[in-house]
Amino acid sequence: MTFRPKFVTFDCHGTLINYDMAGAARRIYGEMLDDAKMTQFIRNFAAYRLDEVLGAWKPYADVVANSLERTCKANGVTFREEDALRIYEEVPTWGPHPDVPAGLAKVAKEIPLVILSNAMNSQIMSNVEKLGAPFYKVITAEETGTYKPQMNGFEYMLDVLGCGPEDITHCSSSFRYDLMTAYDLGIKSKVWVNRGHEPANPYYEYTEIKDIGGLAGVFGL
Repeated sequence: MTFRPKFVTFDCHGTLINYDMAGAARRIYGEMLDDAKMTQFIRNFAAYRLDEVLGAWKPYADVVANSLERTCKANGVTFREEDALRIYEEVPTWGPHPDVPAGLAKVAKEIPLVILSNAMNSQIMSNVEKLGAPFYKVITAEETGTYKPQMNGFEYMLDVLGCGPEDITHCSSSFRYDLMTAYDLGIKSKVWVNRGHEPANPYYEYTEIKDIGGLAGVFGL
């Protein structure tokens, strides 16, 4: 029998929103680096952003600035604080992947939607408003006091929703930020949106879809 969760919970940036950190980096550093070096710069920037959120919570502007400074050092590029601020201020301007609005709208008619995002309260709603679907709750790392992939945010979300890990489906394009933690917390129903960010990893027991247009079918809608 097809599982119908009480809530579908989502990662936002990357899964729903086209999280264009790579493009932002290219717009600033593209003329300084050749293609191979730019590719390495983008890879380092992503890795340092993950590393920066594994400790105590700090404002996301600091996550961006610290990770960018470390990336610049690793790649022999001059770091400027104004470049970090420029990237941070781009985040709320980004909109959804093309498949998202229609795909979400179909599910939202039947199941409440929830976001758990590594975001700031002051920025996230600008992104959410572009998704074109109603959300029951939008929960940020600023609210929970912790960033994914740490467990606290997921636990906080379950408390707010008044349900257990067996009651939700968590949907993300990232194993490292979301699906590995969801697995460890006993969330059995997981959906991986294969946006090419990370390779498949069947160990974590998920349903794979290529985009949000396939989500309704997961629930038999």
